[in-house]
Amino acid sequence: MGRLFVLTLEGRIYKCKHCQTHFALADHIISKSFHCSHGRAYLFDKVVNVTVGAKEDRMMMTGMHTVVDIFCVGCGSIVGWKYEAAHDKTQKYKEGKFILERFKVAGPDGSLYTVSHDDELGSDDEP
Repeated sequence: MGRLFVLTLEGRIYKCKHCQTHFALADHIISKSFHCSHGRAYLFDKVVNVTVGAKEDRMMMTGMHTVVDIFCVGCGSIVGWKYEAAHDKTQKYKEGKFILERFKVAGPDGSLYTVSHDDELGSDDEP
């Protein structure tokens, strides 16, 4: 394996909770109203320092989407997914956008999001 190239971001950043690899700027959040099976999730326009998995169709609360899971380049942990295609025309705005699961990242202030029982009950996007 070759040398790992990692971008360093400046400003208010979201980063891997395990290895502190930078993922995204707080300014690139499109929405904080997404949910996944572990609680809150944020929709981002741009994310760096991730690799992608295989494409798969996934049924979510808002319909069928083609997605790829995204993994931290530093430690390999799964941190969310990228929308490749939305099958419903009202969901097309998600295409090319990224979801970072709040449970898997550290926020701009260094805070870690913990999963509560209530977070696991509801889900706006992922079943």
